[in-house]
Amino acid sequence: MTRTATRTRPQRKSLSAYITERFDEFSRSQKDVARYIVDHLDEAAFLTAEELARRASTSSSTVVRFSQALGFDGYPELQQAAIEEYRNGIGAGDGGTESAPLFSFDHSAFEASLGADHANLEETARSLTREQIEASVSALATAQRVVIVGVDQMAFFASYLRHMLSLLDIRAEIVASTGGESLQRLGRIDEDTLVIALSAGRAHPLLQRAMKLALHRRARTLAISDATLSEVGEHAELTLYYSSNSPSFARSNTALMALVQSLAHGVYARDEAAHRDRIRAYKLK
Repeated sequence: MTRTATRTRPQRKSLSAYITERFDEFSRSQKDVARYIVDHLDEAAFLTAEELARRASTSSSTVVRFSQALGFDGYPELQQAAIEEYRNGIGAGDGGTESAPLFSFDHSAFEASLGADHANLEETARSLTREQIEASVSALATAQRVVIVGVDQMAFFASYLRHMLSLLDIRAEIVASTGGESLQRLGRIDEDTLVIALSAGRAHPLLQRAMKLALHRRARTLAISDATLSEVGEHAELTLYYSSNSPSFARSNTALMALVQSLAHGVYARDEAAHRDRIRAYKLK
């Protein structure tokens, strides 16, 4: 594998901007590190190389090589650049009008996890535009057929999204494995299909395959991902980002769950009268 050429980072450019600008030059493992830093800067600024490697699902040596590829002598310099960007971002708040932290600085691990979920919801809401949401809801509401692709832990959320849509009389199918039945569902994708890909971290090859197939068959596509530099998003017509920061051993899915429910509510709100009787029949409210 050819090593990424080393350059000197422009002094006035933030670390995230510089990483994004050079993203296509990195190796696959280095892209995992790049995605994690860009989308989890507040964590990456204070993680050791080993901790960052674990959360990016790679090795500490890859983190070091990535730092050198960006023009740093090693990881400590990259970390310092991350800390500077993080502090500058905090200092650039709207005149001190941002809400106070949910918990005090000296909080328990339990409170840290809840606090991270709270922050994830806020970050996700800030990252989405009204145009993105309206386009995604419209695509869901008007699709003749919906195929939801979610592998591993994302299979649960694919199932939940299908359940929410079924309450609105929108029939959706799930592709959660490379088994025969799932591949048959992919094989029936056409221009009247909306393909939704749910992704966390590095995109599973099945998701990339599904999105490329959808593109080839002129189907509409919606990617829901916790990576702004997602491989799935590269092939999607519509993309919704959610934040998954977590101090725990697993990514936070709180914002993803909220996003799924909000999409379903958006479809419901387009024509409440048409859905009201059906919802009452299920005794949901």
